[in-house]
Amino acid sequence: MATPKPRVKVPKKASAGEIITIKTLISHDMESGQRKGKDGNVIPRQIINKFTCEFNGMKVFECELDPAVAANPYFEFNAKVPESGTFKFTWVDDDGSIYTDEQKIAVN
Repeated sequence: MATPKPRVKVPKKASAGEIITIKTLISHDMESGQRKGKDGNVIPRQIINKFTCEFNGMKVFECELDPAVAANPYFEFNAKVPESGTFKFTWVDDDGSIYTDEQKIAVN
């Protein structure tokens, strides 16, 4: 598996109190632990098991994932932006790896 790469789309600007749409995708095989490899042995489970989004340190979205989630998990959700700040996105892998991305938004 290649190193997971997060991609995030957040508007650069918004009005105070506006509800914006945020889109995220992370490239990840999401191996369920149910399949066998060419050698006949079970391929170990390795999935992104948790995703969180924070705005200026305050959690705005969080979910836990199960093995049934498809490869390359995609999330689209809305958030209300009261002020300028930074969204921080965090994906946690079964092996303890943590992948993050940050996006700033300016509120006028």
